[in-house]
Parts: sequence; C-alpha cells; structure tokens
Amino acid sequence: MSEYPPTRAVDRLMVLSAALLFSTGGAAVKMTSLTGWQVASLRSAIAALTLLVFMPTVWRQWSLRSVLVGCAYAATMVSFVLANKMTTAANAVFLQSTAPLYILVMGPLFLHERIRRRQILFMVALVAGMSMILAGVQSTFATAPDPLRGNLVGLVTGLCWALTIIGLRWLGRDRSGTKPGAAAAVVGGNIIAFLVTIPMALPLAQATTVDWAAVAFLGVFQIALAYVFLVRGVRRVSALEVSLLVLLEPVLGPVWAWLIHGERPATPALFGGAMIVIATAVYTARDERS
Repeated sequence: MSEYPPTRAVDRLMVLSAALLFSTGGAAVKMTSLTGWQVASLRSAIAALTLLVFMPTVWRQWSLRSVLVGCAYAATMVSFVLANKMTTAANAVFLQSTAPLYILVMGPLFLHERIRRRQILFMVALVAGMSMILAGVQSTFATAPDPLRGNLVGLVTGLCWALTIIGLRWLGRDRSGTKPGAAAAVVGGNIIAFLVTIPMALPLAQATTVDWAAVAFLGVFQIALAYVFLVRGVRRVSALEVSLLVLLEPVLGPVWAWLIHGERPATPALFGGAMIVIATAVYTARDERS
C-alpha cells in the first residue's frame, strides 16, 4: 500500500500554484523603486498579517524551537530580496537553490545523517553549477546594478534557506508532544524580518502606488497565499512529486525577469542554473526510489 493517500489533480495544482507564485518574487521585487530593506520589511509585514488571517490559531504552535527556525527563515527572506536588488533574478534564485549542498554538508552535524556516495556526486554537480554562476561575466542591468555583491548575498540566501529546511525537519522530529510549529516558524519569521529591517526601511514617504502594489502582491500572493497552497497541496502528494513540482520556481523565475525587465543572464549562469535544477531533480528521483 502506498505511503501517501490518493492524490487528486487539485492537490498537484495547488503545489504547482505555490511554485508559480514563488517564482514571481524576483521580478516583483525589481518592479519597485524602494530599497531592498524597504521591500523586505513591507513584504514580510503584509505576509505575516495575511497568514494570520488564514491561520488564526497559529499562536498555539509557538515554541522556542519555532522562534529559532523563524530567525533562519527571516534571514532567508531578507537576503533573497537584497540579492534580487543587486544581481539578476536568475542568479538570485539559482544560488538559493544550492541549499541542498549546505544541507548535505551540515546534515551529519545537525541531523546525524551520514553522507552517502551518491550524495557526493550530487554535491559536485551543485558546486560546479554554483561556480559557473559566480565565475561567469557578470552583466549589469538597471535592475541588477551590482551583480558581484548580489551573488555573494545570494550565497547567503542559499545557506539561510538550508538552515531553515534543517530547522523545519528539527521541528518535525520534536518528541515533546507539542505540535511541530512549522506554520508558527513561517509567521514568526516574517514578523522577525519586519522588526529587524524596519529601522533601515524608514522613511517610506517616497513610495509610489506601483511600489505599494508590488509589495502588496509580494506579501499577499508570493509569500502568504503560496504558503497556504503548498500546505494544503502536500497533504496528498508524495514527497518526490512535491520536490519536483516546486522546481518550477527556479525555472520560471528568470523567465519572468526576462519578460518584464529584459534581464538576460550570462550564458554560463544559465548553464550553471540548469545544472543545479537538473541535478536536484535527478537526485531527488533516485533518492526516493532507493
């Protein structure tokens, strides 16, 4: 008998919808004339309020663990916005997608998981893809004025996202009898991101209608609604399918930035990103089968 309940098409559609909304982050961030700190602060504030509307009982899941994981998630949220303000959306999302590399390296330390032989090949592929992104000629655009610094921040995003995933697995292994608190970590992470960035975000007097519309979209749809879709969709979708479906984010992210802003990432960066996405898909499929 299957480990998962029967999958409905609507469940897969919800996971795909979440990935689609996640993929719009880079392009939407670049639509604003606000600074990275301002976008990060407003996006997280709106996302936290929206999530509390959808999940009013999330406060019951609060714990010290969820707060700690929320800090890692907050760092991911802020660094992703800052990276997108400096480098191309493609580089930002591809570098965030290197999180599995850090997870495999830190797994033995935090989760007591040994590194297996096939994981070493996967790590080599991720390092090769990352190197192609960082070593290629960094083209500058009006929406990507400082690609070198942005790429470095993108590396931080990947590390923070890895810590977030490890933290969520840590919550899932909690044997104290309390609820895992993943939702609390997400809501708390947005609150923490807002509180940490608001001093750098003020004043907001120069914000335009387009700016407010962009950050509202980011908070309500790209973060909050996407999270709700993902949580509801994964209930009857296998871990393999979820992992593969959410790869739509790094695939579509650069496409939105190209269509809306005319960003054309360097060829080595595209090859490096493709290597990261394909290696992740292949590794996930083989790992699930084994």
